[in-house]
Amino acid sequence: MDVQWILLIHGLLTLLVVVSFLCGQWPIFQGTPIQRIHYFLTFGAYDYLLRFFGFVCGEKGTNAILSVEYFCCDRPNPILQIIYLAIIGTTYYFIAKSSFAYIPGYYLSEIHSSCRFTSLLGVGIGVVFFLLTSFTDPGTVKAENVSQYQSAYPYDNIIYTEKECSTCKIPKPARSKHCSICDRCVARFDHHCGWMNNCIGERNTRYFMAFLLWHFLLCLYGVIALGLVLAGRMKELRVVHILTVYYDVENSFRSLAPQVVQWLLSAYNTQILLTVFLAVVSLLLVGFFGYHANLCRTNTTTNETIKWEDYINWQRKVKEVRTSAAALKASISGLSSESKPLESKWKTFFRRSPLEDAGAVVKNNIYDKGIVHNIWEIISPLSTRRSFLQTKKKSG
Repeated sequence: MDVQWILLIHGLLTLLVVVSFLCGQWPIFQGTPIQRIHYFLTFGAYDYLLRFFGFVCGEKGTNAILSVEYFCCDRPNPILQIIYLAIIGTTYYFIAKSSFAYIPGYYLSEIHSSCRFTSLLGVGIGVVFFLLTSFTDPGTVKAENVSQYQSAYPYDNIIYTEKECSTCKIPKPARSKHCSICDRCVARFDHHCGWMNNCIGERNTRYFMAFLLWHFLLCLYGVIALGLVLAGRMKELRVVHILTVYYDVENSFRSLAPQVVQWLLSAYNTQILLTVFLAVVSLLLVGFFGYHANLCRTNTTTNETIKWEDYINWQRKVKEVRTSAAALKASISGLSSESKPLESKWKTFFRRSPLEDAGAVVKNNIYDKGIVHNIWEIISPLSTRRSFLQTKKKSG
């Protein structure tokens, strides 16, 4: 029972940290411990670290931490790329060393016996997608191609208007953004990915989506295969039979589960840890892939999502101000006019607020041209098409 409670507490704490880190900024968690944990994980811990080094080492210690932050977060560097390669290599090594000997097994047929080669091929394909995303030009906007990108992505005059990049000194096409980390303008800019050490833009979004989907499938297959390996070992070693016959454990899930978990942790702890790790990573990957797939479906980028939120909030506030001003004006004119019969308190209570009648702000995304067209634009970027190249020749 002690092991069971330790695992339960560990799982709940892990879930709390993950939810706080990923979702703590959501409005639903405002004023809750989850929001405070999120603040500590994202800002507070680093602030305390700076203060500690400043107290112990003085200004030099603080400057040293800030210089490390600048190198790791504000400039291109291969740290996360190296960490990714180390994670995938180490995970594959431990899976091969601990579990390949049990394949095929009771629940895994001969089809999986070639997993030594197919799994290596699967990992190799994932690394290829990683390299393509990392080293493919995301769609750098230059003086030579800026006019073509302006033709490909017209201004909507809502979140994009004609302006010049103050750094590159060239016109900024719609949907582009100057990345402060890479120090370049990127067409159809989505975000800068530290894991890839590259921007995700018009030309490499397809590789990024393939990377997320493929690694999710790899992790999911790993979870299922490891689960079947453990279930097969339990069946082959007749663990349930031994516990019920020789140790007089009641043949029920409630009685057997703690004993089976304890046996698995003592005999196959490596497989258990790998299964939990792959399960958590697969959940994160499928969530991230689903989010970006929805963006691709509507032909929107992460950068544009932020811009639309700011625009809609601003328009909503403007409408609320106008509505409240009109309501105030109407109430003042009502006081100066002839007296009206008193209105029922119940009607006053249930009457809609004038602010509710301000109406929702409509998001007019001119780049959304239907699911099929939007997805094809990801698979075949505009700058790789013949029409884009012909426009370049004509402008030249």
